[in-house]
Amino acid sequence: MKLTVNGIKNRGPWEKAGIALPGYDVEMVSEKAKKEPVWVHFGIGNIFRIFIGGIADGLLEEGEMDRGITCVETFDYDVADKIYEPYDNLGLSVILHGDGTREYKVLGSMAEAVKAQSSVSEQWNRLKEIFASPTLQMVSFTITEKGYALQKADGTWYPFVATDIQNGPDKAVGAMAVLTAMLYERYQAGKYPLALVSMDNCSQNGERLRESVLTMTEEWQKAGFVGEGFVSYVSDEKLVAFPWTMIDKITPRPSEQIADDLEKLGVEDMQPVITGKKTYIAPFVNAEKPQYLVIEDSFPNGRPALEKGFGVYMADRETVNLSERMKVTVCLNPVHSATGPLGVALGYELFAHMLNTDEDMMKMARMVAYDEGLPVVPNPGILSPQEFVDELFNDRFPNEYLGDTNLRLAVDVSQMVGIRFGETIKAYVAKYGNASRLTAIPLGIAGWLRYMLAVDDAGNKYELAPDPMNDEIQERLKDIVVGKPETFTDQLKGILSNERIFFVNLYKTGVGEKIETMFHEMIAGPGAIKATVHKYVGGN
Repeated sequence: MKLTVNGIKNRGPWEKAGIALPGYDVEMVSEKAKKEPVWVHFGIGNIFRIFIGGIADGLLEEGEMDRGITCVETFDYDVADKIYEPYDNLGLSVILHGDGTREYKVLGSMAEAVKAQSSVSEQWNRLKEIFASPTLQMVSFTITEKGYALQKADGTWYPFVATDIQNGPDKAVGAMAVLTAMLYERYQAGKYPLALVSMDNCSQNGERLRESVLTMTEEWQKAGFVGEGFVSYVSDEKLVAFPWTMIDKITPRPSEQIADDLEKLGVEDMQPVITGKKTYIAPFVNAEKPQYLVIEDSFPNGRPALEKGFGVYMADRETVNLSERMKVTVCLNPVHSATGPLGVALGYELFAHMLNTDEDMMKMARMVAYDEGLPVVPNPGILSPQEFVDELFNDRFPNEYLGDTNLRLAVDVSQMVGIRFGETIKAYVAKYGNASRLTAIPLGIAGWLRYMLAVDDAGNKYELAPDPMNDEIQERLKDIVVGKPETFTDQLKGILSNERIFFVNLYKTGVGEKIETMFHEMIAGPGAIKATVHKYVGGN
């Protein structure tokens, strides 16, 4: 059984193996998308394929869409070469239930995979064709928070951004430059309207995307690459809209065990690959069943019937903002960011196993959400914060079959701590004058910085998860030695006071010194992390 267009034409073996197949003509919906694209997506990894691709698959099954999604990769071209092309752009969805059962479904909603490489004329010209099409209605994004970043923590351009500004649209490399170059192509083709829909886990993600695109546009205007008319086009949200969204679906790395199980069922070549850029990906994607996608309904060129997709809610901007704040700044992501890095340093591989077996870590997780987050979270109306958190702790977080690792939760934390903790800290300052009554959130920040020392609670070294600030933070902490607390002096000052990282100066909020104290206790020696966590949450 090959996961290819020809391979799924012999339906019998697939159905016998319990793997559902597309009920629509995969080749037809692909061809339609190639001729008249409607929906483009940037960032075509795991979360895209099982969630966004899964929504499109459902709409195709229901007859609510008649063409697939055009898939664009701006960062890791191996994904297109190793996961899309050999499998004719098909994906295999594996939904993991808490009772250990699984749902298998082949997804045929991904029409083509284009590499956004300005240095490869065939790919670049194809991308231009797509963006020049009047039929194109929306471009969505799952490129992670760092995909929108143009400047480093000190306010200077990232080197690749400086190069993109200098080289102009024809030689764009970074995601924001590529997108702006394609918008320029669309502008020249007829000033056609378009919605650019960030689906990444960041506060006011549409605004963040808009700021980056406008910045690139204005820098190119200064350099003489584009004119005032293009700036006006990108600035007009009646022509180029940037809807805000909230997205939620826990999607771990592909499981080798699931790959083995699929091959035992007869599906060939299912093993995960690690690309040259350290993307861990497979022909299948495994994830939980629950999913939420709240989208601001702002689409100047029309849109697919997104509201008919599983877990999708169309709303106004304020409702989206409240839903996103509920999830990203209070209920889910802060729990991950507070406990995931700590879990690595404590020696726990799996997030669910840690919560299910370590009473203190479960208490800490609950404190972050229930005790410290819920009291200051506004209710978005369409989703209940209390019910959302209850579902997380009763059903989603304890699901060990997900196989979600603490190391995955430690990826890019420096890009997230401001979003995931800063909003609650600011809310406490607004409500109480300072945030000194917080305990679990400062403990999580101290735990993240302790994790950055790359030495676990037993004294063993480990490799950090990818993060653009790893080198910078490790350089600041290089003189700190675990087991020698006297080596800790003022190394955290520059980090905890950096408003580019936390959106606030943590010393001015009343938690900076508390974090320093917790961190100091965590480096006392073997077992100090566990003892520190117990000290602060054990009585709760």
